[in-house]
Amino acid sequence: MLNIYQWYALQVKPRVEKNTARLLEEKGFESFLPLYHCRRQWRHRIATVEMPLFPGYLFCRFKACMRMPVLTTPGVFSILSVAKIPAPVPDQEIEAIRRLVEAGSNLEPLPYVTEGQRVRIENGPLRGTEGIVIGVRKGRRITVSVGLLQRSVAAELCPDSVVTVLGPPIVSLVSTQPDATWMY
Repeated sequence: MLNIYQWYALQVKPRVEKNTARLLEEKGFESFLPLYHCRRQWRHRIATVEMPLFPGYLFCRFKACMRMPVLTTPGVFSILSVAKIPAPVPDQEIEAIRRLVEAGSNLEPLPYVTEGQRVRIENGPLRGTEGIVIGVRKGRRITVSVGLLQRSVAAELCPDSVVTVLGPPIVSLVSTQPDATWMY
C-alpha cells in the first residue's frame, strides 16, 4: 500500500505555490495547483490574475515511502498527515476539483464557517468586531451575532468578510419561545 502513487496535500509557503509546483514537476512529480481567476486593482489599472484556490496548499502524487524529495523541495513545509502518517487525498476528490476548475465555474475560496464558531469581521462598519456564527444560509450569506452595548445584534454578512478566531465553539440554546436565544 505504501508503494503506490497517491495524491497528498502539501502545505507550502504562501504566495509561492506556483513556483513550488514547478519545482516539484522538475523533480519528476505530478503536481496539481487548482487556480481561479480574480480581479485585482493596482493604482489606476485593474487586472485579472490567477490565484490558488487553496492558498498555502497544493497537491502532489508520489509514493509515501519516497516523500523526502518532496519535503526537501523549496517552499514545502509539510505533508498533511494524521498521527504523523501522510493522509492520501482520494483520486475522486482531485478529479472533482479538476472538473470544477476546467469547467470555468466562478470559483473563489471562502472561509469554512459553522454555527457556533467565533469569527472576526474584516470588512464594513463592524470591522474588527468579533462575533459568533448563528446561521449559515444558501446564497453565500452567514448570520453573525455581535455583542454591542451588552446586547446581541445579528448581522448578515458575506463569508469572505469574516475570518475564524481560535477558541472553542460557542454553544447556543434556543428556547421554545419565539425570538429568544441565549448564548453561553
